[in-house]
Amino acid sequence: MAVATGNVTEEGKTEIDSGDPGAALFGNFINYYSFNPPENRLSLIPASLLQELGYSSAADRAPFLLLDVGCNSGDLSIALYRHLLGLDEDSCEPRGGGALEGRKQLHLLGCDLDETLIQRAQEGNPFPETVTFLPLDITDRGAREEVLGSYLARYGRPSFDLCACLAVTMWVHLNHGDQGLLELLSSLAALCHHLLLEAQPWRCYRAAARRLRRAGRTDFEHFKQLRVRGVPGIRGHLESRCGMELVHSFGHTAWDRSLLLFQRRSPEQERSSKKVKK
Repeated sequence: MAVATGNVTEEGKTEIDSGDPGAALFGNFINYYSFNPPENRLSLIPASLLQELGYSSAADRAPFLLLDVGCNSGDLSIALYRHLLGLDEDSCEPRGGGALEGRKQLHLLGCDLDETLIQRAQEGNPFPETVTFLPLDITDRGAREEVLGSYLARYGRPSFDLCACLAVTMWVHLNHGDQGLLELLSSLAALCHHLLLEAQPWRCYRAAARRLRRAGRTDFEHFKQLRVRGVPGIRGHLESRCGMELVHSFGHTAWDRSLLLFQRRSPEQERSSKKVKK
């Protein structure tokens, strides 16, 4: 796989380039965090996020389960894990400020379709007891049910407490079309109580298609047929079809992407919502 490098565009945004830009057809750049470091997201996410969501470090509390979809080489997964636990970089000792005390309270599963990236994540994992990295194409329903179902069964749980889906939706959208994107959103909503989402704006789609053409390849199969556009389309589906609601916007990343937190509506809220629609 070609090594992607970062070039600054006239808009001031980093654009990925390489000898073969199209090599990362699914966004699986092998040095992604060199040009979009974890701090770009973590600076927006409060260390007390889990506490704000109502989770505590009570000794009798079941572990908090976090799913990171499209984890790449795991850099952001590990950084987020440290951030939420209040762990200093390169340290396993809490500095304070995190919602949960003790690493056994937070369990993270990172998945990515690129087995090479997952191997790198596994080899560099400093928390193998509580952080797991597994290869998984999240769009493959059978594999998704097998891998995630098996993981959840270990804890006797039907779903994750939080799912992070950061800069993944565009690649699913480009490769699987509108239907693929909507199916992804529906499956994630069914898998978690809270969904932390970063969706790429349309200009990123154009840039990805341009890189593919520059590599001498044709456009993404579904690019010209896409009708779901941006955050409004994604939010609309999550709220109207998936029983979720937007509860917080953490602002925009350095690449001007919204970082949004959705929450599954309670049965009472869902019934009330359906009555209003009628």
